Amino acid sequence: MAVAVNVFRESVRDRVLYLIVLFAVLLLLGARLLPDLSAGAEFKLILDLGLGVIHLFGLVVAIFLGTSLLYKEIEKRTIYLLIAKPLDPAEFILGKHLGLAAVLAVLIALMSLCFAAVLAIGRVPAGGLAAALGLSVAFGYLELLVIVAAALFFGSFTSPVLASIFTISLYLVGHFTADLLNLGRLSKNAFSAQLTQFLYLILPNLERLNLRNGAVYGQLPPPGELALSGLYALLYTGLLLSLAVLIFARREF
Repeated sequence: MAVAVNVFRESVRDRVLYLIVLFAVLLLLGARLLPDLSAGAEFKLILDLGLGVIHLFGLVVAIFLGTSLLYKEIEKRTIYLLIAKPLDPAEFILGKHLGLAAVLAVLIALMSLCFAAVLAIGRVPAGGLAAALGLSVAFGYLELLVIVAAALFFGSFTSPVLASIFTISLYLVGHFTADLLNLGRLSKNAFSAQLTQFLYLILPNLERLNLRNGAVYGQLPPPGELALSGLYALLYTGLLLSLAVLIFARREF
């Protein structure tokens, strides 16, 4: 918890929460600059814009702060003070993840409040979609927890620049794993089918956590599928953090 609190304080000092102001400005400008459409289409565009920007800002913080958390400790040589204390590598990695997860939770909560205020000011009739929009934001947060764990995993053995590239690549591929599997099946080649099946099993399927498109229309998967998707996100986060701990524990400082 001490590591997590320290990460949260450092992130606040880095003025990460200023992104909320930028988010509100962009959302207001986007709502004003939308083309004149029918009332229903315009409302859907505003909802889609808000959910997309919330996720984008959270993704930027998750990747670029997550990949530098471990590197900062090494660069500033504070890692020597930490490893001299009775602090297990697992506690250190988990503390980093919890700290950034708390930052993201506050950031997304405040941006969601700004989003709700913009909808109220613009008199957007989204009341019937409140539950769907809330679930979309919640599952987007679970996806960001996976991304933070991936950033820590890659950051445990490489530089922040490479770790950022790897994490962004994992995010992009994670939204096309199902398409990759279908592509292997369509190729009618046994090796390609087995390779894509293997990649599908080891890479995260982040698209199952993406509820934004359906939420705008009030369409969500069944509760059982939502529960499995949430569990999947937590298990994959745990797997990536376990790998990060194993690698970090074997590093010599």
